[in-house]
Amino acid sequence: MTYHLEFSALLPYWQDLAWGLWFTIVLTAVSTVVGIAVGTLGASARSFGPPWLSGLVRVYVELIRNTPFIVQLFFIFFGLPALGLKLSETTAAFIAMVVNLGAYSTEIIRAGIDAIPKGHIEAGVSLAMTRLEVLRYIVLRQAFAKIYPALSSQIVIVMLGSAVVSQISAPDLTYAANFIQSRNFRAFEVYFVVALIYLMLSILLRYLLRLIGDRFVKVG
Repeated sequence: MTYHLEFSALLPYWQDLAWGLWFTIVLTAVSTVVGIAVGTLGASARSFGPPWLSGLVRVYVELIRNTPFIVQLFFIFFGLPALGLKLSETTAAFIAMVVNLGAYSTEIIRAGIDAIPKGHIEAGVSLAMTRLEVLRYIVLRQAFAKIYPALSSQIVIVMLGSAVVSQISAPDLTYAANFIQSRNFRAFEVYFVVALIYLMLSILLRYLLRLIGDRFVKVG
């Protein structure tokens, strides 16, 4: 039995692929910015916050890191409506991505904070810097320099994991692929092209993150 490749069968659906690609890019970008902000606040709370706040953040981190992303997504989209909070597919996808990356980045950033010599913090305090100034100019700056490669890898992993949001019909690239193959039944061609797109996205994202690191973060 021979199989004849017909990539031309995808041409009528190029707009669906383009929209799915755009949604994936926006989803990744917004989730990265907000997720790292959440992670920064979480790591700061774990290292310098009161015990009760540090404990709450630890529970959040352990809960997210020890449950599958798809379960978290389903809980937000299917579970919360039982409590009266109904979210759209797009909103649920963004929230799930932020919550997931926020937990992982919390631990990554906290590891960077813990690696900073205590003497550096004490030096900042001796210069009459406020706790916020010490955190901003001494702690976080050094922490991000130490953990930036690991954080970059986590961002790429989250981008690839965003394919799961297609399970709640969020219009990402994988959702577009599922839609197209259900219409033209050219599964091999569709998923081959989409796999190449994800590969190129990963390479471009790593390159962009490297440029950002070279420009704004002195990786050490």
